[in-house]
Amino acid sequence: MTPVPRLPRASQRGITLFGLLFWALLVGFIGYVLVRAVPTINEYLTIKRAVEKVAAGQPATVAEARTAFDRQKEVEYSIASIDSKDLVITKENDKVVIGFAYDKEIPLFGPVYLLLKYEGQAKAP
Repeated sequence: MTPVPRLPRASQRGITLFGLLFWALLVGFIGYVLVRAVPTINEYLTIKRAVEKVAAGQPATVAEARTAFDRQKEVEYSIASIDSKDLVITKENDKVVIGFAYDKEIPLFGPVYLLLKYEGQAKAP
């Protein structure tokens, strides 16, 4: 009976337990950050949509634009980071331009936070 030849260790392939744990921790951490950040991205897109609606309505005054945004904020319950007083309302070439900017801190664990800076603007068509 002839013995079965063993393959050299260099030709064996696979993943080590430490490698598997490393990748599991990395994917888990990225997933955790995404789960915490996606609601803020959704809020940003909702704010941008609301500002674009207000700008499309061609408000005549700054107070009218702020009131229109407050009405949009009442309809869209997910807007919590800014108020109408945080809007920057200007006119360019007789068109209303509404801008906004805000920071969102997302607590990750302990004293570690993720800071996201959002800004946008909408011009009247």
